[in-house]
Amino acid sequence: MKFLDLAKHRCTVRAFTDEQIEQEKLDYILEAGRVAPTACNKQPQCIIVVRKPENICKVEKAYKTFGSPCILIICRDTREALIRPFDNKCSGDLDIGIIADHMMLAARETGIGSVMVGLFDPAIIRKEFNIPGYIEPTALLMLGYPKHGFLAPDRHTKMRKPLEDTVMFEKYTDI
Repeated sequence: MKFLDLAKHRCTVRAFTDEQIEQEKLDYILEAGRVAPTACNKQPQCIIVVRKPENICKVEKAYKTFGSPCILIICRDTREALIRPFDNKCSGDLDIGIIADHMMLAARETGIGSVMVGLFDPAIIRKEFNIPGYIEPTALLMLGYPKHGFLAPDRHTKMRKPLEDTVMFEKYTDI
């Protein structure tokens, strides 16, 4: 499948079957995250794979899991981020976003659904999974087979703004 087709086929899945993801597919998804670009190749990611029901219950204390049989807790090592010297902006969240996007696209390519969540209580995740202070829980990536299938790829014609509403050339202009 061509990249743009794959990108259009990827969608957020918020209901999963209890079918387990095959190890080969999970390894493929994780490898896609491993090869993702990061600022200055710092590779700040630390990913905790959660599949045991008792550990999924721990994640559910911080946020709902939509019945996902496999959750990736995507953390970043704060010691490994690039800091922009002009305004001290940290590259870490951008890096984690790129890594998660690579894994979501790889998941879709293999028939696995996903939803990335940033709205969770990181203190609960930190406590439940014994995460040290310099490791920041940044995103949860729920994976699994969609309970209700995937959304149609042509939905973007109605659900996305047209390019002219989001892209400017050469300078900022009010849209």
